[in-house]
Amino acid sequence: MSLEPGSRWASPGGDGADGFRLLLVRHAKAVPKDRPVDDFDRELSKRGRKDAPRTGRWLADCGPRPDFVLCSPSRRTRQTWRLAASELDDPPTVVYDERLYNTPPSKLVSVLTERGRGLRAVVLVGHNPGIHELAAGLCGSGPPDLLERVRAGFPTSGVVVIEVPGGWERLSPGSGRVIARRSPAD
Repeated sequence: MSLEPGSRWASPGGDGADGFRLLLVRHAKAVPKDRPVDDFDRELSKRGRKDAPRTGRWLADCGPRPDFVLCSPSRRTRQTWRLAASELDDPPTVVYDERLYNTPPSKLVSVLTERGRGLRAVVLVGHNPGIHELAAGLCGSGPPDLLERVRAGFPTSGVVVIEVPGGWERLSPGSGRVIARRSPAD
């Protein structure tokens, strides 16, 4: 089960409670690793350049505007967010943080805790395996079919939306509830 364009999940907090949303986005498809370029500088492939705007349209159609975007500074993540953001009416502020480049989930949580203070909905654009491990580790509840899809993998241009009760300081394994998942195949 994933949200269809035109349907929207409830805004963070819904009734004013302490609801927070984490929107995890994996960069779009990049050129193969066998090219003579440093991994950090790999650009999006033709398919990635097509998929990234579709991710942006899905974000625009299906949810509230995020407050803030944290993005790895690699070339492919920057390109992904730039193309996705072009589909948003009012793109949020984006910060490129070098700590997000190919990093483990524990570091991603540290950056979210530090940078998310006072924000209700944060997008994090990153890389596998860290972003998949973070999604799978945080999602302790939610519709069983969504939980299964989150645990099965995190495709390029994929999005996982997690409700975070209690805020960024309370991020811990199993503390989140998956409320949506999107992949280019959807």
